[in-house]
This record gives sequence, structure tokens and C-alpha cells, in this order.
Amino acid sequence: MVSAQGDIPTTKPLKIGERNNLDILPSNQGTSLRIPSVLDESLTSKNDKPGVKMLPDRELVQAGYGLKIDPKVGEKEKKGSKEHFGDQYLGDIKTKAKFVGIVCRDHEYVDGDRIKILLNGEIVEYNMLLSGSFKGVNIDLIEGFNRLDFVALNQGSSGPNTAQVVVADEKGEVIHNNRWNLSTGSTASLIVIKEEE
Repeated sequence: MVSAQGDIPTTKPLKIGERNNLDILPSNQGTSLRIPSVLDESLTSKNDKPGVKMLPDRELVQAGYGLKIDPKVGEKEKKGSKEHFGDQYLGDIKTKAKFVGIVCRDHEYVDGDRIKILLNGEIVEYNMLLSGSFKGVNIDLIEGFNRLDFVALNQGSSGPNTAQVVVADEKGEVIHNNRWNLSTGSTASLIVIKEEE
């Protein structure tokens, strides 16, 4: 019968408080690293070696001294930040379709614009992020007036909230195409009138 005891590693119990010899020799620890001194001699020496030069107070200047600012820098941002883009009416369309497809995209700089879509006061899309490609929803229409509201939840990193909205009928034919520029909280409204068949 062959004993497998030779395959089992032997262990040494460690005793707390005693110096434990783990059979680790300094030669097994790899090469020692040379850690540079925190203070370099060239910084602390007082002879003619190059080092840090402290300027006398008369040579120091205020921060921004000599800085020339182009007066046109930031002009567009200043004007845009004060300008308010209120509610916008996108128009009204008539259709006999049972439902329409509403798709939107950011038609300018894609900067994180978000919108909420409501149909007759009921939320149909809580938080749509506008990207460079169209995203949308299908909306069932009721007889008569259907009011679609697109509420700007933000203005992204570059205001205002900009979007292109396209409405297609149930056959996929485009029946409306428009754009908006909105400040946060403003609404773009579109009326879809469903006519009797």
C-alpha cells in the first residue's frame, strides 16, 4: 500500500508574540530598490549649483498680470444664457389614421437634451434622451383633437433644448415635420385632429 503522506505539505503553526521564521531569505525578496532622497542636493546646496531661485518681492506680480482677454470670447454664451425660449406651437395636422408614430432627434449639437411627451395631459414618455438618430413612440389617437406636448426637461450642455420632430401615419407616410428651440420647462405643442373614416 502506497502512502500519500509525502504529497501533503507540512505546516508550521504560527505563535503570536514570538518571532516567526517563515523561511524567507533576503535573497528571495528580489532586488532592492533605490529610493531617491526627498530633498535633492541641488535644491538644498548653498554653492553655485543650479537650484531654486526665490524672487524678491519687488519682482512678483499679481495673478493674471499681462493677461489679454479677447472681448468676443464668451459673447455667444452670455447672450444665449440670458435668452429665454418659451412655449412653441408646432401647428396642427389632420389624419384619418388610428395611430401616429412620433419620432424625435437632436438636430443640432447632441448635448444631452431630454424631453417628456404628453398626449392630452397624460404622460406617454417620461424621459427621452435625444440623440443624433430618431427615437420615438406610437400614439393611439382618439376621435377629434389630440394635443401632443413636448416638454423640455433640460437644455443639455449647450442650450437651448433643440429637436426635430417627425409625425408619420399608420402607413408610414410623413404627415408633419418641424423643429423646436426650448428653454427648460417650456413646451412645444402639436395638435393632431383625427377625422372620421
